[in-house]
Amino acid sequence: MEREAIYGGIDVAKDQVDVAVRPTGKRWTISYDEPGVQELVSRLNTLEPVMVLLEATGGLELPLVVALATEALPVVIVNPRQVRDFAKATGILAKTDSLDAAVLAHFADAVRPDVRPLKDAETQVLASLVARRHQVMAMLVSEKNRLRTAINAVRPRVEAHIAWLEQELKDLDEGLRQTLRQSPIWREKDDLLRTVPGVGEQISLTLLAYVPELGTLSRRQIAALVGVAPFNRDSGRLRGKRTVWGGRARVRAVLYMGAVVASQYNPVIRDFYQRLLAAGKPKKLALTACMRKLLVILNSMVKHDSPWCDLSTQAAPSS
Repeated sequence: MEREAIYGGIDVAKDQVDVAVRPTGKRWTISYDEPGVQELVSRLNTLEPVMVLLEATGGLELPLVVALATEALPVVIVNPRQVRDFAKATGILAKTDSLDAAVLAHFADAVRPDVRPLKDAETQVLASLVARRHQVMAMLVSEKNRLRTAINAVRPRVEAHIAWLEQELKDLDEGLRQTLRQSPIWREKDDLLRTVPGVGEQISLTLLAYVPELGTLSRRQIAALVGVAPFNRDSGRLRGKRTVWGGRARVRAVLYMGAVVASQYNPVIRDFYQRLLAAGKPKKLALTACMRKLLVILNSMVKHDSPWCDLSTQAAPSS
């Protein structure tokens, strides 16, 4: 007799972890510390689940994810919005840790998202440094805005903090460069990506840190993954505007800046942008299309290990 497939859902909080399993309906809670994680890994190994689902919680889930992945358990991290929408669609409006774990297990069983390889330790370090750089940049912008209206009593303190943040930004940039250069694979990919006009250090670093799938997916898959693929909004005779949403917001943010630069200095993206404007497309829509085209080109370059000079005179491959 064929063994029934087991799906697990795990809700991670600061001090505890709630677990639910389908189709058995079992639920339990453990402390979120080393002994608790070891106990959870042991119990899941016994159950042999085909999927263990967690929500992205801003990094709180990472120690547990690493422990599960180390034991070769099929762990998947999903967007909390998707799970919340799924819960509402199934009539579950209440929200508790135990109930959230059950919803995650149900989501895994019903939707069965693809199990993708998790980032390795080096990529996690790079992603952490890139994330910290974004945080420092945000604080720096805020402090500079505050300086404009600061009174004399606090101005020296704000100026001192700005100086510290600027030095921290320099140190982070140096740390990112060293981390990048320590990996031959990253170094080669970085050199390859930065041959493209409009792709600078921050775009390359962000793609390497947050899109490890780059070069392994088709053009449609990579566009949907990042969130630059247009989705239809049609119903009956109504034909709504196609919009982009979801995906990886941090990657989209740097791609937008890259598209702005590329629309002026990259011959392929510039001509594409001008054609869209000539066809009457709004600038924002045209730039979004440029983001997608730029991403597809970069994906193709990594997949085929082809520098920009080999692709600049031809359309991006369909795969």
